[in-house]
Amino acid sequence: QVQLVESGGRSVQPGESLRLSCAAKRGFALDFYEVAWFRQAPGKEREGVSCLRTRTSETVYIDSVKGRFTISRNAVRNTLYLQMNNLKPEDSAVYYCASKLIATDSSLVPEEYDYWGQGTQVTVSP
Repeated sequence: QVQLVESGGRSVQPGESLRLSCAAKRGFALDFYEVAWFRQAPGKEREGVSCLRTRTSETVYIDSVKGRFTISRNAVRNTLYLQMNNLKPEDSAVYYCASKLIATDSSLVPEEYDYWGQGTQVTVSP
C-alpha cells in the first residue's frame, strides 16, 4: 500500500516562503504517471495547485501560483516538493500531495488521483 506523508506546513507572514515535502514509500519515478499538490481552504472545494508528469517532467500550475510556486521531485529520496515563494493570505489552506497511476487527458482533477497524503496546514497572515 502506498503511503504519502506531507510536511513543512506552518504559519508565516505574507511575502515569506515555505517548502512543502511529500515522502512516499514507493518511488515517484516509476510507479506514478503524475504527482500533484492540491489545497483546500475552509468552506471551499479541494483545488489542484500543481502537478508533474514523471515520465516527461512536464509541469502544470494554476494561474494564481504561476511564478511563485515550483513543483519538483527527488526520485532517489522518493520525495515530492512544493517551493512556495511570496506567499499570500489566499494561499492559506491544507495542502495535500497526491499521485495518479494511469495517464489521463486532464490534470489536477481530484477524482483521478489514486493516493493521497494526510495534509499539512499552511497559514499566511500578518
